[in-house]
Amino acid sequence: MNKIYRKTYAEINLNNLYLNYKNVEKIVGNKKVIPVVKANAYGHGSLEVVEYLFNKGVDHYAVSLLEEALELREVFPLIKILVMGVSTDEAILKAAEKNIDITISNFSQVEKLKKIKENISINLKFDSGMNRLGFKKIEDLNNVLNELKRYSNIHIEGIFTHFATADGDKKYYDQQTGQFEKALNSVDFKFGMIHSSNSSSAIKYERDIDYTTHVRLGISLYGLSLDPGMDFLKNTYKLVSHISEIKYLSAGDKVGYGATYTAKNNEIIGILPIGYADGFIRKNSPGDVEIKGKRYPIIGRICMDQLFVKIDDTITLGEQVTLFGGIITIDEVAKRLDTINYEVICQITNRVPRIYIK
Repeated sequence: MNKIYRKTYAEINLNNLYLNYKNVEKIVGNKKVIPVVKANAYGHGSLEVVEYLFNKGVDHYAVSLLEEALELREVFPLIKILVMGVSTDEAILKAAEKNIDITISNFSQVEKLKKIKENISINLKFDSGMNRLGFKKIEDLNNVLNELKRYSNIHIEGIFTHFATADGDKKYYDQQTGQFEKALNSVDFKFGMIHSSNSSSAIKYERDIDYTTHVRLGISLYGLSLDPGMDFLKNTYKLVSHISEIKYLSAGDKVGYGATYTAKNNEIIGILPIGYADGFIRKNSPGDVEIKGKRYPIIGRICMDQLFVKIDDTITLGEQVTLFGGIITIDEVAKRLDTINYEVICQITNRVPRIYIK
C-alpha cells in the first residue's frame, strides 16, 4: 500500500468480515452463500475483499455491473461471477468472452442472446413484486425458457428474485415468496441455482425455504443490517482521521464558511483533514466524533477537505479521531443523515485509503 501522508483512512477488518460470512453460512445450512461485492464491496475494496475470501475457499461472487465483474476477472481468473444488473448488447458479448455469468431480465436481452455464437451462462430474473428488474408474468418466463432452451451455447444455470421488504413488511415478503414459488412450479426446467434471499431474508427466513440452493449476502457481510437484534454481526468499517491543526478561539470568534458557528467563551477547535470530497458530507454537522473514547461535537460547516471539532485541553495535535465505526456507530450516522447504513459506507470516496486488518 502507498504511504498515507494525510492521516485519514478507512480501517477495514477482514477478519470480522469472514466471521460474518461464516455465521450466515451456519444459519442457512447446506446452501451456498454468494458474497455480494458490488459498489467496490460496499466501499470496502472489492479486490481486497475477494482476495481474502477466495483464499478462504469462497469462489462465487455477485456484482451489479459488467465493469465490476471485469475488474475482478482480471485478477481472479478462477472465480465465478454473476452480474445481477442489466447487461447491454455489447456487455453480453464481453461477458461471454470473459466467462462471466449475466442476468437476463427483459426481452431485448433475449433477442441479443439468440444471435451470439459464444458460450454463455445466464441467470433468469423473475420479478415477484419489487417491480424493478425481471420478467413479471409467469407466462413470459415460460416463453423465454422455452425459447432459450433451443440454443446449445446458452447455459441456463439459475433463476432468482429480489425482495422489497425482507427487513420490514412480512406480509408483502410472503406475497413475493409465494409468487416466486408459483413461478418455479410452473416451469418445466431444473435450475442448478435458485436464489431469492438477500441478507435479511437469509438470516431470518432462509431456513424455512426448501427450494433454494444459494443465498446472496450483501450488507450483512459487512456487519450491518436494517433489522434490529443482529448483534452477532461484527463491524468491518472504521473511518479514522487525526487532528491536523488546533485553533484557540476567544468569545465571539466565528468558524468556517458562512461563519455559522460563534464561540461563546474561550474555546479550542481541532481541524480534521477530511471533508465532503471524501464522502463525509456537510449534513454530518452537527454530529459527534470520538477521541480517546469520548464524544466531541462537529461544529460549523464541513468543508471540501476539512472539518471542525470542538475539543478540550486534553486533546493534542496528531490525536486519532474516529468518525464512525467505534462508539459512534454507522447506524447512528445513518440516523443523523436520515438515510440507511448502506449509503454511509458506500459514499466514502476512493480518495480515502483503505487499511486492511487480516
